[in-house]
Amino acid sequence: MKYTLKQIAVFDAVASLESVSGAARKLSMTQSAVSMSLQQLENLLGRPLFIRQGNRLILSHWGTWLKPRARKLLSDAQQITMGLHDQHLLSGSLPVGASQTAAKHLLGDLISRIDADFPQIHIGLMVENTENVIQAVLDYEIELGIIEGRSDDSRLCVEPWLDDHLVVIAAPHHPYGKYGNVSLSQLEQAKWVLREQGAGTRRIFDAAIHGNLDRLNVWREYEQVTVLKTLVKNGPYLSALPYLDVEKDVAANQLIILPTPKLNMKRQLSFIWRCDSGESPLRDCVIAEARRLARHRQSRV
Repeated sequence: MKYTLKQIAVFDAVASLESVSGAARKLSMTQSAVSMSLQQLENLLGRPLFIRQGNRLILSHWGTWLKPRARKLLSDAQQITMGLHDQHLLSGSLPVGASQTAAKHLLGDLISRIDADFPQIHIGLMVENTENVIQAVLDYEIELGIIEGRSDDSRLCVEPWLDDHLVVIAAPHHPYGKYGNVSLSQLEQAKWVLREQGAGTRRIFDAAIHGNLDRLNVWREYEQVTVLKTLVKNGPYLSALPYLDVEKDVAANQLIILPTPKLNMKRQLSFIWRCDSGESPLRDCVIAEARRLARHRQSRV
């Protein structure tokens, strides 16, 4: 094995930043040293890893193949280094990706608990929709993901965290607010504003209406939950959002929940990680703290 971990780290930094100068700043190296290390790696592997486009370096086919493998190699090397130096295993950085609902309503409390009990652990946080969180875990960009719904990818280990459910919401002045239950035909006639395709919330909703609603008038799709809630409050729209996202608005009588007994919109928030990533004391610690947080929340209900 002729390549070095330093060369792999240089490749990873350039691949992430698409820039030699950016990688040099990140690694505290000179640009010439970064360029030389990258050229040596390409020569050793006998493959071009980047396509030069002006000042940017775009991954080639071979570079795209190498990127997730380089991430895993660097992650394993970090764990080995910590063990060899007899460092406390509950210290270091853990990159985490979370869906919007988890990030907004749960991650603050979880990180606060970890900061109090394990101050040497640093949680790096990426907030994306479920589809992007899954892809980031598969690409070794993050070590732990928190998603809405489920993933059937055999490369991922999945552990449920919290139960949640979606609710259909409307403004208090919406005509449907006077009904004890809202029928499926009424839902078909309504105008909807929904999360974008790929969001865990949207997946749960689409699964719930499948076979129940033939047509749905989707007026707008947005990534931002706040935008959807504002549209519902101000207009004649319906939406389907996690209860965690709307409970305060409902308590303030700014939104109402429409009874839709024929739609099953239960879901779980779950942890995911690559099954081939091996043992991770940091990951285990975060999941253990998350379980304690879940028990605490349930005791308050």
